[in-house]
Amino acid sequence: MANVYLFGASGHGKVIKDILNANGIKVEAFVDDNLRVNECAGRKVLHDAGGLSPMIVSIGVNRLRRMIVNRLGAKANAECRPLEFATAIHPSAIISPSAKIGEGTVVMAGAVINADAVIGKHCIVNTGATIDYDCVIGDFCHITPGANISGGTHIGERTWIGVGVCVIQCLTIGKDCMIGAGSVVVKDIPDGVTAYGNPCREL
Repeated sequence: MANVYLFGASGHGKVIKDILNANGIKVEAFVDDNLRVNECAGRKVLHDAGGLSPMIVSIGVNRLRRMIVNRLGAKANAECRPLEFATAIHPSAIISPSAKIGEGTVVMAGAVINADAVIGKHCIVNTGATIDYDCVIGDFCHITPGANISGGTHIGERTWIGVGVCVIQCLTIGKDCMIGAGSVVVKDIPDGVTAYGNPCREL
């Protein structure tokens, strides 16, 4: 793979840089809208993403990550140029050969993705998270550190699963949800809901 650019000079970006470096891939530079930031993790920070590819959007907040991806795509289309999004998978992650990982997605150290799981585009499967067989994770989701998603679960686009959440098997969690840290999800969660607790309840 060619050298990669990271959009988002952030702590999350630093972790992605380490993942890429562990795979022998160099981060050419960060890109950030903040003109006061000129260096991150020993790499220069640029302030214009035009013509830079392949790219990973290294922003942890789902709605912001989606906004930047859409902005980059629209600009590339307007300029009639290709834009490639890379993926980053830590060498210590365990991923089934039958799992599918979408473009722009990051899988961090110690994560496990089991048989026939489908992970959407521009997702984050964070440190030590587990996603079991036949799960479907929508685009722009963030499965945060230590979360455990049991088999057959479907999670809608842009949903945030908090640190240490446990989800029992074969549930559906809607899009644009936020599940609070440490929650135990034992029933379906509709779209657009903030929920937390043991058992997990809508706020």
